[in-house]
Amino acid sequence: MTATSGIGTTQIASPGLLRSVFRRHAAGVAVITAPGESGPVGFTATSLTSVSAEPPMLSFGVGTGASSWPALSRADHVGVHILGEHQRELAATFARSGADRFGAPTAWREGPEGVPVLDDVLAWLVCRVVARVPAGDHRIVLAEVVVGDPAGAGRPLLYHEGGFTALRD
Repeated sequence: MTATSGIGTTQIASPGLLRSVFRRHAAGVAVITAPGESGPVGFTATSLTSVSAEPPMLSFGVGTGASSWPALSRADHVGVHILGEHQRELAATFARSGADRFGAPTAWREGPEGVPVLDDVLAWLVCRVVARVPAGDHRIVLAEVVVGDPAGAGRPLLYHEGGFTALRD
């Protein structure tokens, strides 16, 4: 038996291959927010990662072509919101290009450090940006946790096979 035994559709590295593989990877859904010169900005992210417990630090990826990137490239602080399975439409709104992400029915308030904080999420954090690392057509943002609330009720929203879904027992 060789190392490639059982591989039926081997492909050369490409953006399409990467997208296809990660469509198979279930990921939690978060919304990242930041204050902007023309109002708050935000986007749906599935690239959220815990980086360090001491100090408490996380990372997420953002495309440099994203509408929220100009504000995020200058923001000192960001909001990180873990969405619940009841928030599929909110996730879709923050993922949709050109959407009025902070208009009705999105419920939010100005939180610590002027960061937009979404209501009714499973958990939220306000983080201080410590680095923006170039990574192809994206930047990996490293941020240190300043304050947050982990006490929202519900189960997490997941992204899998190109759509939002929930955990099954």
